[in-house]
Amino acid sequence: MSEGTLYIVATPIGHLGDLSPRAGEVLSQVDVIAAEDTRVSRKLLQHIGASTPMLSLHEHNEQQRIETLLSRLQTGESVALISDAGTPLISDPGYPLVKAVREANIKVVPLPGPCALISALSVSGLPTDKFVFEGFLPGKSSGRRGRFEELKHEHRTMIFYESPHRILACLDDLESVMGAQREVVVARELTKTFETIHSGSVAATKNWVEQDQNQQRGEIVLLVAGAPLMKQENQDQERVLTLLMEELPLKQAAALTAQICGAKRNELYQKALEIKDAKAK
Repeated sequence: MSEGTLYIVATPIGHLGDLSPRAGEVLSQVDVIAAEDTRVSRKLLQHIGASTPMLSLHEHNEQQRIETLLSRLQTGESVALISDAGTPLISDPGYPLVKAVREANIKVVPLPGPCALISALSVSGLPTDKFVFEGFLPGKSSGRRGRFEELKHEHRTMIFYESPHRILACLDDLESVMGAQREVVVARELTKTFETIHSGSVAATKNWVEQDQNQQRGEIVLLVAGAPLMKQENQDQERVLTLLMEELPLKQAAALTAQICGAKRNELYQKALEIKDAKAK
């Protein structure tokens, strides 16, 4: 008997109409669905008229479920993995299962679809060419401030998930570390009835949340503008890189410049290639 297939199925983050036809077809036809919360997922199955058997797979039982699901896949059954909302594994369970299935050389197929962080980024008005997803922030203020300290010089757009009852405290910590004028976007209840997308400085956004209790409810994606890359900083990095390139191979020159200037090695390597190409012309 041939082995089965594990499908990683993205489900709506709010509006049920966002489920793709292909995802609906797979959820109706697989042998079993591994769901983060079967009570939540049952509503989705009812919406598409499916009666596929489900079993729970969440952070507390994931390791125990892996053996069961692997066994079923090895006997030829097909399995769909879904989370409560959005793309599985993105701040949701599933990574150990996918790793184990791939190591067993069983086919894993992605069914792309909704993802809160990408949806929020696409409408934020912040730079989208480079970004970093940091998932959920620590629950305590000291942990959040520590994370923000690590990221205060990050030049890419930063994306976080945050609990509604902590959003004010989070903005307060962000203001303390990155300053009152750092630009942020709060994307709340995306694709749902009370969807809200608000942008402004940290200080103005904190005041807006304080004035409207409704903004302290629902699912929240917080986006933070990256730190500006100063022109002089760029010039200094390029000068050091150019000098080192005269004595060292490109990769070594980029790595050493990164250590000296506190910059990113990959970006400096790309810059080294540009400098080399420019000299060759």
